[in-house]
Amino acid sequence: QVQLAESGGGLVQPGGSLRLSCAASGSIFTMYGMGWYRQCPGKQRELVATITSAGDTNYADSVKGRFTISRGNAKNTVYLQMNSLKSEDTAVYYCATYWGVANWVKKSPDYWGQGTQVTVSS
Repeated sequence: QVQLAESGGGLVQPGGSLRLSCAASGSIFTMYGMGWYRQCPGKQRELVATITSAGDTNYADSVKGRFTISRGNAKNTVYLQMNSLKSEDTAVYYCATYWGVANWVKKSPDYWGQGTQVTVSS
């Protein structure tokens, strides 16, 4: 069983920045990739950014140029640096893992974190 723990959420003013962290535990196997999702109020959960074990990254158009996903020195750790935050970025942000190519291709995470709240408000 894999457990994901997100941290770093909070309240920030528009234009501000936050850095989210996610640490995976409970497995010694290398993950194919990790990703960040978010669920905005009244909306479906959406993919924000992904990173593979090789370091390849992808971003949703809505966050491109503002958010950066990266890995820590420990390969089971992933970060989401969020800059130039907008009120539209307000959401619960979830860390997720992909353990195989099939689920990666389908963007169907194997495990989810419990989420961390990000609120962007003046």
